[in-house]
Amino acid sequence: MRKFLPPALCAALLFSWCGVAPSRAVYAQQPQSAPAAPNAAATPAPAPPRYKNYAPPRYKDATLRALYLTMRDGVKIAVDVILPKDLPAGERLPTIMQMTRYHRSNEGQPVGDSHKFFTSHGYAVVLVDARGTGASTGTWPMPWSQDEIKDYGEVAAWVAAQAWSNGAVGAVGNSYSGTTAHLLAVPNAPSVKAVIPRHYEFDVYTDVAFPGGILNEWMVKNWDESNHALDLTPGVRPVDADADKSMLGEALKAHAANINIDKAARTIAYRDDRTFGGVSIDDFSVFNFRKDIERSRVPVNNWGGWMDAGTADGVLRSFMTLSNPQRSIIGAWNHGASQNASPYASPASPAVLQRFEWLRFFDRHLKGIDTDTEATKILYYYTMGEERWKATDVWPVAGTTVKRLYMSEGHALADAPPATATGEDEYAIDFEATTGERNRWRTQLGGPVNYPDRATEDKRLLTYTSAPLTEDTEITGHPVVTLQVASTHTDGAFFVYLEDVDEAGKVTYLTEGQLRAIHRKISKDAPPYASPVPYHSFKRKDAMPLTPGKAAEIKFGLLPTSVLVRKGHRLRVAVAGHDKSVFARTPAEGSPVITLFRNSRQESFVELPVVTNRARASSVPFNLLTAVAPARNAAPASGAQAQSAGQTATQSDRERREIKLDPKLLDPLVGVYQLAAGPLTVTVTKGADGLVFELTGQPPVPGFAESETEFFFKVVDAQVTFLKDDKGQVTHLVIKQRGRNLEAKKVK
Repeated sequence: MRKFLPPALCAALLFSWCGVAPSRAVYAQQPQSAPAAPNAAATPAPAPPRYKNYAPPRYKDATLRALYLTMRDGVKIAVDVILPKDLPAGERLPTIMQMTRYHRSNEGQPVGDSHKFFTSHGYAVVLVDARGTGASTGTWPMPWSQDEIKDYGEVAAWVAAQAWSNGAVGAVGNSYSGTTAHLLAVPNAPSVKAVIPRHYEFDVYTDVAFPGGILNEWMVKNWDESNHALDLTPGVRPVDADADKSMLGEALKAHAANINIDKAARTIAYRDDRTFGGVSIDDFSVFNFRKDIERSRVPVNNWGGWMDAGTADGVLRSFMTLSNPQRSIIGAWNHGASQNASPYASPASPAVLQRFEWLRFFDRHLKGIDTDTEATKILYYYTMGEERWKATDVWPVAGTTVKRLYMSEGHALADAPPATATGEDEYAIDFEATTGERNRWRTQLGGPVNYPDRATEDKRLLTYTSAPLTEDTEITGHPVVTLQVASTHTDGAFFVYLEDVDEAGKVTYLTEGQLRAIHRKISKDAPPYASPVPYHSFKRKDAMPLTPGKAAEIKFGLLPTSVLVRKGHRLRVAVAGHDKSVFARTPAEGSPVITLFRNSRQESFVELPVVTNRARASSVPFNLLTAVAPARNAAPASGAQAQSAGQTATQSDRERREIKLDPKLLDPLVGVYQLAAGPLTVTVTKGADGLVFELTGQPPVPGFAESETEFFFKVVDAQVTFLKDDKGQVTHLVIKQRGRNLEAKKVK
């Protein structure tokens, strides 16, 4: 099995296919635009936006100081303090914190382009290594421990007391760092005024670790392995006072005691299992800190993706539950929003200008500037298929009705319930069933989301397909499925996929849901947060094993989506018992056979949240910064079109012209290159049309020649230059991305 890297390290080292590229614009259709034809010419991106009271950059460069802050228990937390260069004496700045369990920065790494963006606009940036990780001392006993959260509050208090600080602190982060950003509100530090959590988990159990109560085996195993490799490997920036790296060496030794998350997860079946030294997964989930977060009254600008694990669901739970002011944004994104993963994206789609949205939010809440942003709650969401952004202040959205479709004879999905008293379908679980290697779950460790045509894969599943739709149909919300089933085993996993079948028979993945059978009880207890789907507690007291051969109801919500399915297409529900690409086999042994009942006494059906045409014209004003740029998974962009929001034009933004090289000229470039920044290699091979580059643990990516030694990529804004010695031998390559140059030595 491939070993995957923590997203933060991956992004720091190579290419934004790793899924965390916060500096990149993200693509979607303008609200007022009609969908473009698949081969339509891309519209050039407009100039960077100027929101109300926007102020242009004041500072060109930045300085960095690395130091230790000693916490209440003696643990030393490593931080980078990044300030605008030539800051006038007496100038006081708001501060943006980013806290990570990955490396806050790598040794020798210059100030990042995204950090310079903020310092250029008059902000300080403080990067923090979580205790027990990076250059910080101590151990990491679990994700987001109580001590870790307290540390961030102490760091915020320290920041507010500095001579260069105006006393206002915010936080931004993606993935693990997204959760830490949200949790910065928990200590109720008076200095904390705003947080921007991106692509994070609101409920760690259901959103990523155990969706539907089923172990996300692939994610947990690879994340754990990569964390341990990162925690024990030199490469993180030592503090300035640690010239001989002795303090760093001692910190790395202590990290050897960090928890084995994979081993711990395999002992968990229920959300109240206390595997982490008497602590359950719930104890470090964001929702568990609801009272503290609400007491803080800190405004939240949270982001998620319809195609990114359960992050969209997390944003919606936060939006529906927390009383804090919230500016919530859900796109058709992969993890980190480096890709518009809508299967319907056209070559001309707008970009959400992320950096300017973050700056706009911070300008309001950390500087007190009127940037024309909302003071209460608003949700911006993207409807796939329609390729359009929309706004709402309620969820479910106004005008939502429930459309019920029944599993029926002949594998049909029918409007009318079954009329006969008998009817059932038998299905032997196929443990080779898969959603592929580029699905919504695997993107959590980096990479795009790409579900191929599922027509062939559906032959492995139990499917029910509707008649052609008589009109365009918008599905926005949480579908809910009810299955009347019997099994030959006492436990099992039920996966349900909602799909779009076009006139030619192409099958497009829309969303999915899953539930482990022992968790099927619908609890009558009060749920810990708001959600429009049936509440399964996943607690030990509510476990309900199946009785072999006896009918049982399996009812659960699918992950939310927003999609417009076109007239003439058909809807499909596909039922499976396993997804080998991600999840643990349930049950671990045996060959279960299930019977799905579909008759007048035992109805199986799906309920779809359908939004009427009239309701699409929301009365909520649209106030999201967008610009037109080509879709990441469509035609490659020109330099001007792909330029990131908030970035000045660089060499990477110019229009790139591919040339064809004699294959013989590629031979000296082929080989294995060792990156100096960590235990990683880039393997360069010859493909059908040129060179192919593969970073350790990541999918291969084709490179396109600009010269005999310069290559660029079409799936990501990065370039590679090969270096030669005095004898003309290739010795190194240099990766250029987002203002960074990373060198790798040829070792093979």
